Amino acid sequence: VQLQASGGGLVQAGGSLRLSCAASGRTFSDYAMGWFRQAPGKEREFVAAINWSGDAISYADSVKGRFTISRDNTKNMVYLQMNSLQAEDTAVYYCAVRRSIVIVTTSKYEYWGQGTLVTVSS
Repeated sequence: VQLQASGGGLVQAGGSLRLSCAASGRTFSDYAMGWFRQAPGKEREFVAAINWSGDAISYADSVKGRFTISRDNTKNMVYLQMNSLQAEDTAVYYCAVRRSIVIVTTSKYEYWGQGTLVTVSS
């Protein structure tokens, strides 16, 4: 199983970015998917998660109303649309998957991507 995250970059505060995560190695339609982030000097934290069908979604309070997670099972992709970015959103963002029919909001995922850096300038 491989996860390839992309879409990070440098953006001004108030701007938007869309992260993508391509999963390969098997069919992921019965896998929960999630996004986490780790800021410099901080522990990795949960950002958003989506269940296998896309009808159950959860967000960290810090990103609610600004970030949107989605997935395309036909393409084995999961996305994170990030709007109204703030300096506090600066971090390396990781996608993760776990075989589960329910949503997973903890860090107990089986597979992790390499991370993509998001830098928000104020």
